[in-house]
Amino acid sequence: MPASHHPLWSPDRYLQAAEFAARAHLGQKLPGSELPYLTHITCVAAEVMQAVAREPVADPDLAVLCALLHDTIEDCGVDEASIAAEFGPAVAAGVRALSKDPSLPKDQAMADSLRRIQQQPREVWLVKLADRINNLKAPPHYWKPAKIAAYGAEALAIADALGAASPYLLARLRSKIAAYPRGV
Repeated sequence: MPASHHPLWSPDRYLQAAEFAARAHLGQKLPGSELPYLTHITCVAAEVMQAVAREPVADPDLAVLCALLHDTIEDCGVDEASIAAEFGPAVAAGVRALSKDPSLPKDQAMADSLRRIQQQPREVWLVKLADRINNLKAPPHYWKPAKIAAYGAEALAIADALGAASPYLLARLRSKIAAYPRGV
């Protein structure tokens, strides 16, 4: 292997984070589905891995690990210290930034999270772009039109705030937004 070639990300660290996420999300299902929530996590990681392969970043492991762990604080109650102990402070800070602050009113939580993500390395920005790409599938049947419209508008805010991190993911996100139902 030439000296200039190095792996994009560590398969061992990927497995460690995937197992951590699987334990944290155990029993959770995708909203409106019987599929395990881990399906979403691995799809977000796949989006990030594709972006990193096309548009190299300084720390591919940071991007991939944050992708796998991105919902563990917000959705599973995992504390930041546990993530830092197992994956380091940079991963923990990235996952924290990707988590909405539950103490804020719902209409302020995303803007706050986007501001915190913008203070993180580009690798963390990729995760939020990939997360919304994966979430812009058909909305759950029980969502009301106003919620669908708000979710689409939020996707535009994400694209505007973080799109500079990855032309590839920005194009994918804009394509998903264009195909997403308009709601009311």
